[in-house]
Amino acid sequence: MKQNPEDLRSFRWFGPNTMHNFGHRSRMKQIGFRRQDFTGRPVIAIVNTWSEINPCHLHLRERAESVKKGVWQAGGFPVEIPAFSITEMYMKPSPMLYRNLLAMDTEEALRSLPVDGVVLLGGCDKTTPGLLMGAISMDLPAIYLPAGPMLRGNWNGQPLGSGTDAWKFWAERCAGNITEDDWQDIENGIARSPGFCMTMGTASTMTAISEALGMTLPGASSIPAADSNHVRMAMNCGQRIVEMVWEDLKPSDILTRESFENAIAVDMAIGGSTNALIHLVALAGRCGLPLELAEFDEISRRVPVLADIRPSGRFLMEDFYYAGGIRALMGEIRDLLHLDCRTVNGKTLGQNLDGAAVHNPEVIRPRTNPLHSTGGTTVLYGNLAPSGAVIKTSAADPKLLRHTGPAVVFKDYRDMHARIDGEDLDVTAASVLVLQNAGPLGGPGMPEWGMLPVPNKLFKQGVRDMLRISDARMSGTAYGTCVLHIAPESWIGGPLALVEDGDLISLDTANRRIDLLIPQTEFDRRRAAWIAPAPRYLRGYMALYNERVTQADKGCDFDFLGEKIAIPEPEVL
Repeated sequence: MKQNPEDLRSFRWFGPNTMHNFGHRSRMKQIGFRRQDFTGRPVIAIVNTWSEINPCHLHLRERAESVKKGVWQAGGFPVEIPAFSITEMYMKPSPMLYRNLLAMDTEEALRSLPVDGVVLLGGCDKTTPGLLMGAISMDLPAIYLPAGPMLRGNWNGQPLGSGTDAWKFWAERCAGNITEDDWQDIENGIARSPGFCMTMGTASTMTAISEALGMTLPGASSIPAADSNHVRMAMNCGQRIVEMVWEDLKPSDILTRESFENAIAVDMAIGGSTNALIHLVALAGRCGLPLELAEFDEISRRVPVLADIRPSGRFLMEDFYYAGGIRALMGEIRDLLHLDCRTVNGKTLGQNLDGAAVHNPEVIRPRTNPLHSTGGTTVLYGNLAPSGAVIKTSAADPKLLRHTGPAVVFKDYRDMHARIDGEDLDVTAASVLVLQNAGPLGGPGMPEWGMLPVPNKLFKQGVRDMLRISDARMSGTAYGTCVLHIAPESWIGGPLALVEDGDLISLDTANRRIDLLIPQTEFDRRRAAWIAPAPRYLRGYMALYNERVTQADKGCDFDFLGEKIAIPEPEVL
């Protein structure tokens, strides 16, 4: 039912004839607006994660202006609000530490200010889930505008993909196969425009998932940042959010268990980042919909990988967009989706897919010719991962998906960095590289250290992949046979903490197993001897993080935010 102007949340600040409301109106007039501009109109927050040190979002200042045009045209009143900008490349030890901070920033800004709806601007890996988590918890009408992928890179006529090709050519440089001049030219050509990674990394995965959830306008998730269609999409978001406010269409009306099942299916079909599992669990938790890792695996078994995009395939996001984008891909698996789910444009997912077509079947493959017959991510359990672990099978060496080998253990990232390329490292191609203390607390923040480098002496022998396991994450642009997110993590005494050099470790992806092959008596002896490390962070946000963050299988959200608990609206006095 359409809301009246007096029903608007912002009307409590600007409408009544009281001394406090006089103050609110007079300060808006101080800015230069007229009373009729902001009173009785939907006040739309444009939550902008632009920052001069965030190249993925460098164009969002301009896009915010386009959103404002759309809001004004639809009869709303736009207000741009800065939000904590998580820059993937520069934040150490891990930007994952700050996803929850962005979620809190977003939620509290929307709660405390006189706004009726919100357009969320972001795109870099942790920004998408952080913004959505905050908007879900506040539950005002919301649309997400993804920042869009950057243009494809170029070196000597070869298309370059961020992350994926950086690791590939770094390894070749270490092996002496390319020159220092080549390496400098690659550095100059790999990132050529604003926008997030143009591979199917975490950024592109999460924006695709956002569209599958119904939180973006149709087609918004994969428009390149530099494309003029992105400007028009920003204006469309501004117009539509005003309509959503009058309709009172909120995230709670859109996000259901079925919409999350759609998101998981799309994640599998695009060969998405393993990080998506953590973020989807956190997003569902904010909706009061607990997701178990087993649900991901069940859907993975019946959804093929159709997107031939790096790191799993050959192409890049620009190619994916020209091939039809996420609408075309979802059209290929529409029989596996819940088509009656609502979306932010007021239509169902099925209605939004009508007319979608694949324009390049090499990039978005037909069901008869999938890149892989099942989803790109597999969930593992076993005595090494009682609460689960994940592996991106679509980016792994098939020969290693069933493998048993002796462990080479690194106690933490510093230990790994110091010893991995030593000529005296006792390692062969059959070894299993093990990284401990790199999880939510051990990292801290589960840094993207899970793609342990192949030791240089093996690389020079021609080895390009080997089994690697950790409680860390891996960049969505990365590749290799890497078991990740082992839970519970080693820092809190999970079984990974008990692995020693030479122990046999068995991976069997067909049977979803990851196991440490030692007698139970030895397992028990090591557990009894294990000593918990001392806390490292005793003040500020990091202290809060250490006290309240959950494990990977629970989404790494704060335990006091992951439940759907109503918070009273602020009194406007």
